[in-house]
Amino acid sequence: MTPTTVLSIAGSDSGGGAGIQADLKVFAALGAYGTSVITAITAQNTRGVDAVLPLPPRTVTDQLDSVLGDFGVRAVKTGMLGNPAVADAIAEAAKAGRLPHLVVDPVLVATSGHPLGVVEAVERLLPYAQVATPNCAEAAALTGRPVTTVEEMVAAAEALAAGGPAYVVVTGGDVDADGESVDVLCGGGTTTLLRAPRVDTRHNHGTGCSFSAAVAVRLAAGDPVPVAVAAAKEYVTRALTGARDWELGAGRGPLDHFGWSC
Repeated sequence: MTPTTVLSIAGSDSGGGAGIQADLKVFAALGAYGTSVITAITAQNTRGVDAVLPLPPRTVTDQLDSVLGDFGVRAVKTGMLGNPAVADAIAEAAKAGRLPHLVVDPVLVATSGHPLGVVEAVERLLPYAQVATPNCAEAAALTGRPVTTVEEMVAAAEALAAGGPAYVVVTGGDVDADGESVDVLCGGGTTTLLRAPRVDTRHNHGTGCSFSAAVAVRLAAGDPVPVAVAAAKEYVTRALTGARDWELGAGRGPLDHFGWSC
């Protein structure tokens, strides 16, 4: 059987834990064929980001045209965009209906704290997103209000959903809710809290990339958004659990995308 094709538009992570590299691992782990459009090249590892080189918008659109001109892409996710000019190019493709089941992961800051994007770039794409997946820091940057509690996550998700995306998931990995990891899903006229046991680990590099990539795979397979989001949360919880005793790198290590330790 021919696998479903999914596309990632994101930056390259030389350490392999996030960005394009993480997305392709998730696609493969979940049975999809992964394609990619690279928006920037980074020099990074588990300890941090050492350098970022954004690619010219024309180089990004050339990659996009090559992929879409040959593959029947069923879902698309975006990560690091780099700058508003690249975001404009991607938004034009989305506006033209070329990016089905678009999942926007508004990558603004790396796990290490290094800035990787600007709010204006993310805002270009949000109106075209079927699902947007900001973490708490990204939701705060996009709404201009604090997002440090579950209640504030709910308010941020509802505010962002009112501004364009069909669904918004504010991921709560940075909020310890009585030993649980709580994500807030808003869309379709409802707001839902998704709960899972909190995984005690420092190896969480690429969690947001992996979550949004998993959502895209499930949307490509035909799942409704709430089902896709729930499945992605279960996948990331397993991947965090599998990698918590790993010793890959001296900093925040990657996830167990393939279930090697589970």
